[in-house]
Amino acid sequence: MRERILTDIKNAMKSQDKFRLTVLRMLKGAMQLEEINKKRELNDDEVIAIVSKQIKTRKESVAEFGKGGRDDLVDQTNREIEILNEYMPEQLSEEEVMAIIDRVMKEVNPTSVKDMGKVMAAITPLVKGKADMGSINKIIRERLS
Repeated sequence: MRERILTDIKNAMKSQDKFRLTVLRMLKGAMQLEEINKKRELNDDEVIAIVSKQIKTRKESVAEFGKGGRDDLVDQTNREIEILNEYMPEQLSEEEVMAIIDRVMKEVNPTSVKDMGKVMAAITPLVKGKADMGSINKIIRERLS
């Protein structure tokens, strides 16, 4: 994954795609910062977590820009999200997510909202990077209440 990003940076330089290059350099910077903090090279799961965090940050920015009426920044940030999504694993469909939630709910057998942590702990490794954890959290919370 890391090598793919670095190769894509070189390709963006060669094709003079300044926008893509800027986005990929920001991603590379976030990866390097994490590598410095961990004092080792990142594995693919850690790179995916960084990409996911970058996407989440940009989605929050889109909401704020929308409130402020800055459609130009909304469009630009959405283009950044599209580029970053290329590095995410294929997302699970809604049916697949619901099937995983159903299976985990049967295994954990929660009795109240207090068991939310147990359910999330069981689901997270199955869907991390492949589905929006915020929406999964909301679905589980609705089922438990």
